[in-house]
Amino acid sequence: MEKPDVQRIDGLSPAISIDQKTTSKNPRSTVGTVTEIYDYIRLLYARIGVPYCPNCGKKIEKQSIDQIIDNIMTLPEGTRIQILAPVVRGRKGEYTKQLEAYQKEGFVRVRIDGENYELSDDIELDRKKKHNIELVVDRLVIKPDIISRLTESVEIALKHADKMVLIDVRGGKEILYSCNYACPDCGFSFPELTPRMFSFNNPFGACPECTGIGYLMKMDEDLIVPDKNKTLYDGIKAFGSSTMKKGDTMAKMYFEAIGKHYGIDIKGKKIKDLPRWFMEKILYGTGDEEIDFEYSSYAGVRKFTAPFEGVLPTLDRRHSETKSQGMRDFYEMYMTNSECPACHGARLKKEILSIKVGSKNINELTEMSILKIKDYLNSLELNKTEAMISELILKEIDQRLQFLVDVGLEYLTLSRNAGTLSGGEAQRIRLATQIGSGLTGVLYILDEPSIGLHQRDNDKLLATLKKLRDLGNTLIVVEHDEDTMYAADQIIDIGPGAGVHGGKVMAQRYC
Repeated sequence: MEKPDVQRIDGLSPAISIDQKTTSKNPRSTVGTVTEIYDYIRLLYARIGVPYCPNCGKKIEKQSIDQIIDNIMTLPEGTRIQILAPVVRGRKGEYTKQLEAYQKEGFVRVRIDGENYELSDDIELDRKKKHNIELVVDRLVIKPDIISRLTESVEIALKHADKMVLIDVRGGKEILYSCNYACPDCGFSFPELTPRMFSFNNPFGACPECTGIGYLMKMDEDLIVPDKNKTLYDGIKAFGSSTMKKGDTMAKMYFEAIGKHYGIDIKGKKIKDLPRWFMEKILYGTGDEEIDFEYSSYAGVRKFTAPFEGVLPTLDRRHSETKSQGMRDFYEMYMTNSECPACHGARLKKEILSIKVGSKNINELTEMSILKIKDYLNSLELNKTEAMISELILKEIDQRLQFLVDVGLEYLTLSRNAGTLSGGEAQRIRLATQIGSGLTGVLYILDEPSIGLHQRDNDKLLATLKKLRDLGNTLIVVEHDEDTMYAADQIIDIGPGAGVHGGKVMAQRYC
């Protein structure tokens, strides 16, 4: 706010004004980001989130060498195992040079597509077929005294097979271990999980198609063709139709050439009477199908053959390429927001959405109401390590969610766009955020915080205001609500009229 027109003010507390007019219109702001709860949820997913392969859905686990050794040693004593290094997984090729190189390194045996070979053998592979090649690193029998040799063999396998090792239990199953967040089947790998990967405002996590907004501005067919009782010549907006009646235009040439190509007479015909498949060619393009075009002008006749891009794709392209703000505004008159086809409104990359805490990814969690998120996080079944890591994070999230419940906003979702909130909702969100900040000695000024709140939720709001007061703050509340007046420590009535007709203290009472 502007500085007051006074010479000096002494002893004034820091003041925070919480009104109804400062709702964020930024499309990147959500209830979760405004309240900072989303920051803690991102941290939770980065610390205890479990990645699943976005392609095959298989759980991806990262293990240390010690964990791998401990796991192998749980096999029954006397079990015979082969330690294999899976150097090639489902790839085409002959691999002659690689096999020679492995032999020079001292490896003796190899398993190719399930069959064992000596590396000294003359091995010929079909380069057109996919192969699985595993180096045989060691053969062992499970005993208590093999840990040193087992560790060395596992390290050799991990070194050659991109931090993967395959344990072949003779007469039993095969177990694949990985020191990466990598899918053992399709090879999809994750980097180390960090909070920024779960942010739709960061390129590391944001959907590349919509850059994390969740929707795209696209040309709307109903706005481009608002009146289907008109002809193609004057019924299609923003594509040069305004000048068609004055003479030949490129748009007219396009429409007539496409009509001729498909045997459709467009002259004098209303758009609603044209076949739908034909209109789709006009609006969305002919794909790879080429059309013969002929354009006449004062410079002569120009003939060319090319596919037709389509009215809507052409206008979308012009909108993205133009550097003129005036033209951009013009095109946006015919555009609407449509859900991003890549992330379906989730704002994040596909692989980030495959990381889960419990049974839900971060978008599924934030799509739930605040009350349901609270219940879900409180009922999570975590192992000892996960519980220890997440204890303080979950406590902070629960506390902040409770602040929102306390001001009567338990029905909101954290993914809701901040620009869609009412003035009263936005004000109470900021109120809940202030309680979470835990400031003391501050003067808070609130402008009718009960607006938009159901009468039964007034008690929740008043309890929140009292909590803020009891922290050691002063609250000045501009309000006409009877319950709020009764709850006040002091009432000051300003009047006698409103605006310029007021400004005088009419009554004052300590309650």
